[in-house]
Amino acid sequence: MEPVGSHKTISEESGNDQLHASDKIDGMGIDGKTLQVEKTGCSYSGQDSCIWSSPEGGRKIDIGKQIFCNRSLNMKNVVAIGFDMDYTLAQYKSETFESLAYKGTLNKLVHDLGYPKELLQWSFDWKYMVRGLVLDKKRGNTLKMDRHKYVKVAYHGFREISKEEKVAAYGSTLIRDAFDEPEYALIDTLFSLAEAYLFAQLVDFKDNNLGKISADYFQMYKDVRAAVDLCHRDGTLKKMVAKDPNRYINKDTSIVPMLKMLKESGRAVFLVTNSLWDYTNIVMNFLCGPRTLDGCSASNLDWLQYFDVVITGSAKPRFFHDENRANLFEVDPESGMLLNTDNGTPMPQVDTSLRLPLMSPNKSCKVFQGGNVGHLHKLLSIESSSQVLYVGDHIYGDILRSKKVLGWRTMLVIPELEREVELLWELRDTRKQLQLLRNECDHIEDKIHHLKWFLRFDGVNVENEEDLLAELDKLQSQREQLRLSHQQAQLQCHQKFHKVWGQLMKTGYQNSRFAHQVERFACLYTSQVTNLSLYSPDKYYRPSEDFMPHELDIFAI
Repeated sequence: MEPVGSHKTISEESGNDQLHASDKIDGMGIDGKTLQVEKTGCSYSGQDSCIWSSPEGGRKIDIGKQIFCNRSLNMKNVVAIGFDMDYTLAQYKSETFESLAYKGTLNKLVHDLGYPKELLQWSFDWKYMVRGLVLDKKRGNTLKMDRHKYVKVAYHGFREISKEEKVAAYGSTLIRDAFDEPEYALIDTLFSLAEAYLFAQLVDFKDNNLGKISADYFQMYKDVRAAVDLCHRDGTLKKMVAKDPNRYINKDTSIVPMLKMLKESGRAVFLVTNSLWDYTNIVMNFLCGPRTLDGCSASNLDWLQYFDVVITGSAKPRFFHDENRANLFEVDPESGMLLNTDNGTPMPQVDTSLRLPLMSPNKSCKVFQGGNVGHLHKLLSIESSSQVLYVGDHIYGDILRSKKVLGWRTMLVIPELEREVELLWELRDTRKQLQLLRNECDHIEDKIHHLKWFLRFDGVNVENEEDLLAELDKLQSQREQLRLSHQQAQLQCHQKFHKVWGQLMKTGYQNSRFAHQVERFACLYTSQVTNLSLYSPDKYYRPSEDFMPHELDIFAI
């Protein structure tokens, strides 16, 4: 057995042992014929600043860049649009940033928490884990479940758990497990992928090296979380990003045109981030600031002109509770000094020389730290929560609280969605054939049940009985062949998305738990924040019609 630290990645494996679907899709159907893939619309790239308000704008949008609607949203009713920064405006590069987080966490585990030094030789496969998974801290398992919280895919470390083990652990209780904290951990952010992968490695290592780690699975997860917190506390990660933002953050030239368009449309634009001012200023300079001849960002405060209010150190999701009594401080952008305020209004200073003048080129934008949503509403003169659209990447930190507690309108950024919808488009014929196989299997199964009933309860003579038994054997053989064909075809389709976890938004034929949360809490969802720039600021987003199972066959959907 291989040491867990050298767990193979996609680049190291070949054939059926690969862990991840290739980026290049062959588009083969069940019958082996190549699918004819059509892609609609023009291609908008994150590197292309073609926006709706430009002369080239207003064209049909590529499917991977579209905004999808769960609940009707008339943008004419929105007076303020807010953004999270990390993983929303700033899209981190998984292969570098998450690897940095992984290495930092490993170092803390070994040097601060006393884990074996051999862990330092481990490597990180940033493609292995996906969002929407659940970690069972007590058993050391990683789970993927559907919207009804039925566990459909499960691994102990990197070993797949059998159906019997799954049923014994998660399907044989009288009361349904909620799969929530403290026994479980939800992998609902891209930043969590590294710690989930490390936890799986530790589980394998503990099982295969008895005595080297005394902690149980639950304690191991607590230690991983503690190591992650240590990385944040001492600034390990942010110092590295600040030193070379281009290495860790994707540059998107559509951000500034998008922000300009939203401001010109008459909306207030705000930023609410948990990052503190020093780091926020570096990242936003990289994303929005002018570039020098060598391509680096020129550090200044010009980016503030695109916002009306910036709140740093917000401590979301607590920020969204009005009863949260966190003080609101004004930040002097030049010095980073915090100044006391009374609900955002500067308080008189005993010694006025201590107050440094704001040097921002756009004095209409004020920068704050802390506070709560009540402060933000007053600063922007918001009369109704439904007038606010907030764009974020974190279902619990950004979307759930702002939607459920406040009634803000919400848009969730899901970078993985772009590839997912493009694959769905390519595999649409395959999925139709899967449904036909499933229907045919159901039809034969009905025949088998009817024949068995006839043989059991209706009187038949010996000659007829032999013929009927032969027919039954034939039908059962056909059913088994169809079942195996369907199972194999479904697995191949599943692995096109991800070799282990399959489609992000599906678990089998059901919506995944992650998809269910997106549907419940996000009014809109899309792959990139700048997709907002491809639509009119006054667009009326309308959801597609909901269908129940009894309607699907009638409308032949």
